[in-house]
Amino acid sequence: MAMERELLKSLAKKPATLCYPSEKATPVEGIRAKVAWDIEKCIGCGLCPQICPSKAIELTGKGSEAEITYYLDRCLFCGECVDVCPTKTIKTTSEFELAFTSRTEATIHYKRSKPSSNRKEKGC
Repeated sequence: MAMERELLKSLAKKPATLCYPSEKATPVEGIRAKVAWDIEKCIGCGLCPQICPSKAIELTGKGSEAEITYYLDRCLFCGECVDVCPTKTIKTTSEFELAFTSRTEATIHYKRSKPSSNRKEKGC
């Protein structure tokens, strides 16, 4: 008798799961997901690769010439790099659906834009 009562209650309720991928869950506020850099604001201090526990961040070059390689397949999404960045260049995104078919797709290169060569050189 208790089983029939429970069955009738369940028939009136909505399912607890979503019909993924047509229905997608909204990310929770403060989720630790993929991180992104604003490479133009990066000063190349080297703190993010030093603090990363899984070595998911590589810094190439120094200072304003630095470029970053971010390996999503290594990242633990701990947020240590976001906390340590002195210029707040690194931000967490709400992108948490990270499926790739190859390791090269899971590697993101942040390169600086080339300085414009439209400047006129001063002559004597």
